[in-house]
Amino acid sequence: MKNEVLIQRRRLLGYSQQDIAEKVGIDRSYYTKIENGLTPSVKVAKSLGYHLGFDWTIFFDDICAKNTQTNAAKEAI
Repeated sequence: MKNEVLIQRRRLLGYSQQDIAEKVGIDRSYYTKIENGLTPSVKVAKSLGYHLGFDWTIFFDDICAKNTQTNAAKEAI
């Protein structure tokens, strides 16, 4: 999902990957990896959210869900 949010928002706003990478202050290849599923640092996630107009915490929703499931499984034991 996060990949699609980035791609759709970037295209909707008329930006290239290079444009967003420059705005955020990262290398275009790093931004491409983020669009392909890499979880960015909190700093980069916040900047992407700011420049593309979405909630930056979406990058960490999957991680939080997995941690919650793991903790629940440990408590069940």
